[in-house]
Amino acid sequence: MGLAFVNRTKEIGELERAQRKGGLWVMFGRRRVGKTRLLVHWLTRHGGSYSQAIEAPEEIQLQQLFADLQPLLTTALVPKNWIELLELLRLEKRRWTLCLDEFPYLVSSNPSLPSILQRWVDHAMPDGCTLILSGSSMRMMHGLFLDRSAPLFGRAQKLIHVRPMDYRAFCKACDLPPEEQETFTLFSMVGGVPKYWELLEPERMSVEKAADELYFDLASYMDQEPGRLLKDENIGGSKALGVLEAIGRGAERPSEIASRLGVPQTQLSRLLQQLLDASLISRQLPYGESLRSTKKVLYRIEEPSLRFWFRVFSPHRSLWRTYPVARKRTLLAEHASTVFEDYCRDRYPGAQRYWDAHAEIDLVVPDPENPSRLLVAEVKWARLSSRDRHRTLEELERKWKASAIGSRHPDARLVVLDSTSLQTSHLDKD
Repeated sequence: MGLAFVNRTKEIGELERAQRKGGLWVMFGRRRVGKTRLLVHWLTRHGGSYSQAIEAPEEIQLQQLFADLQPLLTTALVPKNWIELLELLRLEKRRWTLCLDEFPYLVSSNPSLPSILQRWVDHAMPDGCTLILSGSSMRMMHGLFLDRSAPLFGRAQKLIHVRPMDYRAFCKACDLPPEEQETFTLFSMVGGVPKYWELLEPERMSVEKAADELYFDLASYMDQEPGRLLKDENIGGSKALGVLEAIGRGAERPSEIASRLGVPQTQLSRLLQQLLDASLISRQLPYGESLRSTKKVLYRIEEPSLRFWFRVFSPHRSLWRTYPVARKRTLLAEHASTVFEDYCRDRYPGAQRYWDAHAEIDLVVPDPENPSRLLVAEVKWARLSSRDRHRTLEELERKWKASAIGSRHPDARLVVLDSTSLQTSHLDKD
């Protein structure tokens, strides 16, 4: 399905500022999140040159880059190395804007490139010209530009993080009604990754048919996606996939993950940190707690499509074709409910889960209507009747009174959020 370019207002504003100010700018975000389309869309409107690096020896990379830059350069001299190429850019008489996409590929072929660029940015980059370096490897981009020992640390005017888009953007791009549970269930399978949206044909797809075509059909597009993402982040080995499998199947505590893998918990610390740095998983703490004050840590697969892969696709891939439609819909609804919880928490900045020995609460946050008290919510992936809503609220009151945090905040405002929240007007805001 062809999609119109939507959203990205903030990112385009940053690119506009980059062109006005000049200098070195950095853009990063996971693969398929839309960085390339964003850059090409912006360059088409404002002019500039774009080159996407390839995985190849340095000589071939330079040949490709020089060919891509021909419309920009006024010389026919062919550079033999990076120093010569950067000198050609310095000698250009007019202001220019250049985007180098997949910058980590270039660094992998020549580890000295960051040092070469550092000297050029510091001493030879022409005033008013703009160089944008983009990359998909979250860990490598962080290492290149945020590590204090890295040559390019502190050289970028700004680092622009291109994140997955939200449910509102999905509905707008796919021309789907946001208030429908079927729409949200589709979103829960593809998340905020525009490339995955293009694989949908919602006018002819039920949600279970979409699951079939995206994941469960032979040689489906999503079949090898976790391996591609781990390769991007240079996180290898079966243990990384094992950690994601364990989390996807419900082992959220570090001790549970280690038990599922049959290894000591201490052996997982480095790998869990790598997955956190790559934004493949998130670490959750009970509301009001910090890593210094608690050991109650849960891990969750961050992006909805990746969560679907390990929660639904991997455990059921062999038997999915034998399931009746009702069974498939139940599995899809169970997954969508976890994404809906995230959606509800995202509506309230700072909202977190809470749990202790006596209660589990879906959402706790300072009340936007009265910040001196807490807003506490139970989230239900259903359209509740008045009776069911009342019963759910009574159960939430019981849990809150039984919890340790509830005894400290007896005047909290308790609410129930069900799927009618999809109809709220915030979906129409930028």
